[in-house]
Amino acid sequence: MNYSEEISNKLNELLVKNYDAEKGYLNAAENVDSPTLKIFFKRRASERSEFAKDLRTEILRYGEVPEDSGSFKGIVHRNWMRLKSLFTSNDDETILEEAIRGEQASLEEYDGILKDRTLPPSIDTMLFNQRNAIQAAINTEKVHEELVS
Repeated sequence: MNYSEEISNKLNELLVKNYDAEKGYLNAAENVDSPTLKIFFKRRASERSEFAKDLRTEILRYGEVPEDSGSFKGIVHRNWMRLKSLFTSNDDETILEEAIRGEQASLEEYDGILKDRTLPPSIDTMLFNQRNAIQAAINTEKVHEELVS
C-alpha cells in the first residue's frame, strides 16, 4: 500500500464515522421534544456534514476514492436509539446519552488516527480541529444532559 492509499484509508474511516454521526444527529433531532435539543442536534449534524466535506476533499486530493455512505454499525446504533427511546420515560435524556456515547467513540477514533505521526501537517491540523469540536460537543451534551435530568 502506498502513502496516498494509507492516508486515504485513514481518512475514509473518519469519513464514514462522520456520515454516521450526521445521520445520527438528524435522527436525534427528529426524536426529541425539546426545541433547544432539536436545534443543538441539527447544528451538530451540519458540523459533521462539513467535517465529511473536508475529509472528502483531502481524500480526492490524494487521488483516492472517498466512501459515499455510513456504516452498518451506524445504522444499528441509530435503530437502537429509536428503539430505546420508545421504551423509556425520558426520551430526550436517553437520546442525549446515546449521542454522548457515539461522540466518545468518534473521539477515540480521531485520537487513534492522530497518534499516528505519518499524516501531513495540514491533515493533522484539520483532524485536530475536528477532534476538538467533537470534544466541545461532548462537553455541551453533558451540560444539556444535566439540564434534562
